[in-house]
Amino acid sequence: MTTTKPSFLDNTQVAFALQSDKELRKSYHLFKLIDNPFLTQVGIGLLNVALKLHIPVEWAVKPLIFNHFCGGVTQEDCLPVIQKMGNSGVLSVLDYAVEGDSDQAGYQATYQYTINTLDFIKEHRQIAFAVFKPTGFGAMNIYQKVSENKSLTKDEQKQWENIKLRYRNVCQKAHQYDIPILIDAEESWIQPAVDELVEQLMREFNKQKPIVYNTLQMYRHDRMPYLKSLLDKAEQDDFFIGVKIVRGAYMEKENKRAKEMGYPSPICPNKQATDENYDAALQFVGQHIDRIAVFAGTHNQQSVLLLTQIMQQKQIPHNTPTIFFGQLYGMSDHLSFNLANEQYNVAKYLPFGPVKKTIPYLVRRAQENTSIKGQSGRELMLIGQEMKRRGISLF
Repeated sequence: MTTTKPSFLDNTQVAFALQSDKELRKSYHLFKLIDNPFLTQVGIGLLNVALKLHIPVEWAVKPLIFNHFCGGVTQEDCLPVIQKMGNSGVLSVLDYAVEGDSDQAGYQATYQYTINTLDFIKEHRQIAFAVFKPTGFGAMNIYQKVSENKSLTKDEQKQWENIKLRYRNVCQKAHQYDIPILIDAEESWIQPAVDELVEQLMREFNKQKPIVYNTLQMYRHDRMPYLKSLLDKAEQDDFFIGVKIVRGAYMEKENKRAKEMGYPSPICPNKQATDENYDAALQFVGQHIDRIAVFAGTHNQQSVLLLTQIMQQKQIPHNTPTIFFGQLYGMSDHLSFNLANEQYNVAKYLPFGPVKKTIPYLVRRAQENTSIKGQSGRELMLIGQEMKRRGISLF
């Protein structure tokens, strides 16, 4: 199956229609900065030092990077972005991007934010999905012990019961409101506990339609067998599968741990193998679209094109509700807006939260754009093309 780039993804006029000349110029200079690995690392280093020394950084972070990659501080702050994108056919995934609250009060606060977000989404249906991160609801060591089938202390058992209760309450409310919910993936050594818990919730809440979605990181070579076994369970127990398919976010950490602890790495040996694994998952979903709903989270143009071609080959309508394309806010607008312009379902992850508390998220975005081959360069090229089309100067 060919993946020659069709002209509809080349349209920079559609891709950047929501950005003013001033905003487009600002985006260009941001990606120009991120495209320089040395400057990016220096900037991140200075930011980390400032945080450790409790030096206020919001004044610099908010206009430079926060406003590009985040929707706002609160849910209400995000509404103008949600509505503007929604009017162009791009829906939102409202994501509370605060990290690092690793205590019981923090877990409860994140859970409550997720519940509140569901209430907010109910009133604003240009938001397509809710989302939460497993370690936002409980301690990593609890997930790890459950994943390794180790016995829990009385206190740990109580924590695990609280985690399960948070999951169930959130998924029950999502089901009640008819809002699909994406549950993020974690490191491989804690993912089995997440998988088991999410499968239980799929059995309970995905009887009529897919509401609960698990996330599969396809840089793991064991995820295709897992997806196939999940389909067997779904057909046997008669429930729908929801999957968000991504490449993965913890490659360096996974390989380092495997090497240090002397076990085979769960990660594919190279990028090509990861790409092939990801695309195999799309093919598999396309063959079983009557049972599997997919949120294809990717900035990889070839994978996007492959899924559109699978849909064309199988005569699946562009706007079929069980297939979504997903990108991050502030990135790959040429994919998101050109897909939406062709009536495909598209949703942008729209992070929100206090500026200082979203900095770990923002640092990852900067590192991601620097490390992914050609990511920031591609953004620069496309923005440059649109600036040239509009006749905008660099300064």
